[in-house]
Amino acid sequence: MRERGRHGRNAELRSFRAGRGDLHLRLIATLAALSRNRAACNRHQGARARHDMRTWQVERRKRTRHLIELGGLVVKAGIVDLTGDDRAMIYGALLWMADKLQSEDGERVRGIWIKLGKMAFEADHPADTHGRTRPPQYRA
Repeated sequence: MRERGRHGRNAELRSFRAGRGDLHLRLIATLAALSRNRAACNRHQGARARHDMRTWQVERRKRTRHLIELGGLVVKAGIVDLTGDDRAMIYGALLWMADKLQSEDGERVRGIWIKLGKMAFEADHPADTHGRTRPPQYRA
């Protein structure tokens, strides 16, 4: 039974008065546990998303890695610096290369470009005395 005082919406139960009472303490503990549970659930879902191995996600990651490596080749060749990062010019050059590869002169050009690329890769990765390429941390 309520004591005299406020009535209606603003009335409070005896157990909630001035932050005292067993029910109030239990409510605070329950809210804290709920907050910890939500945080743990969010961490679990984040970990699951990062390690999701569904086929389409694996394929998407492979494609993304492949595209990043191709973009790295454009930067490594110095094309970005030489063109001033003009994407229209870079795209035009790539279209010109594709056109050149599809022409009757395509096989000869392909051979020349392969040799140039292999020479550039070998210049970037010097071999040790046994003919193996050395990792970057062992190069002088």
